[in-house]
Amino acid sequence: MSAANIETVSTSADKAKLALVALLVVAALGGFYGLSDQGALVQWAVLLLGLAAAVGVFLVSHQGRELVAFGGDAWRELKKVVWPTRKEATQMTLYVFGFVVLMALFLWFTDKTLEWVFYDLILGWRK
Repeated sequence: MSAANIETVSTSADKAKLALVALLVVAALGGFYGLSDQGALVQWAVLLLGLAAAVGVFLVSHQGRELVAFGGDAWRELKKVVWPTRKEATQMTLYVFGFVVLMALFLWFTDKTLEWVFYDLILGWRK
């Protein structure tokens, strides 16, 4: 594998942003558990504000912008999908169920035939 395929954090500003993200997440968790005497409302407010700040800082970093671009590309590709109609979905489901039933019957018949051949004809065992 060549080193050209590996993406790393390139600038010191992006490294600092990602370090700040980690620090904000740790601070939010520390605030949540450290403020247990203040009540649940304060705990959850500190946790949610800290995580929101971490997400905000992440989204302005290079990796955050790439993640947003990836999400946009995925959404555009999802819009291109041609979904089956209700009738088509029902027909395909019935085809699958029919195939499963036929396969189950075939395997049952094969099993009983082999059982008859081996136990009754070859070994002479009677049940």
